Amino acid sequence: MFEVRIHGRGGQGVVTAAEMLSIAAFEDGFYAQAFPSFGSERTGAPVVAFCRLAEREIRSREPIMAPDALIIQDPTLLHQVDVFAGLKKGGFVLINTRNTFAELGLGDALRDWPAGRLCTLAATDLGLKHVGRPLPNVPLLGGFAALSGVIRLESVCKAINDKFSGKVAQGNVAAATAAYALVRAAIETERQEVAHA
Repeated sequence: MFEVRIHGRGGQGVVTAAEMLSIAAFEDGFYAQAFPSFGSERTGAPVVAFCRLAEREIRSREPIMAPDALIIQDPTLLHQVDVFAGLKKGGFVLINTRNTFAELGLGDALRDWPAGRLCTLAATDLGLKHVGRPLPNVPLLGGFAALSGVIRLESVCKAINDKFSGKVAQGNVAAATAAYALVRAAIETERQEVAHA
């Protein structure tokens, strides 16, 4: 089983991201489950959503305490909530920010992490550019497909077209595709730097 925990704030599409990730996983032949966890349900409040992917039926229904991957939609949560709680050693981490892990103050905490498992992505910027709204959720799904290799970009695009239509769907597909390309390029650059170190 592969478990993903998504952290963000109300209004950022955290729950939609988990639902779309489960649809993409289903497209790729997985059993999938997505569900949210709310505190106070208001715009700007911390929100967590979960997604499980498995090759057989999923019976577990509890919140994900030891995720294989984290998607962090709002970097301001890094110093408010213990978003890294329970993260499996060597798990995937994708953060919506223009900053590096070092600039976020996470360089020491994640220093020994395996190459190609950590990435930052300016997903809000991609949402603004392609959809006209500062929503990071769909670009982060494209980035997650590139970072993890667990789901395919084509399946993310299918999930987008299942959820949206018209220009909104087209813009979100463009944002996810751009995010995928940026993350693939970042991973390749990191691999080259490690190879030459």
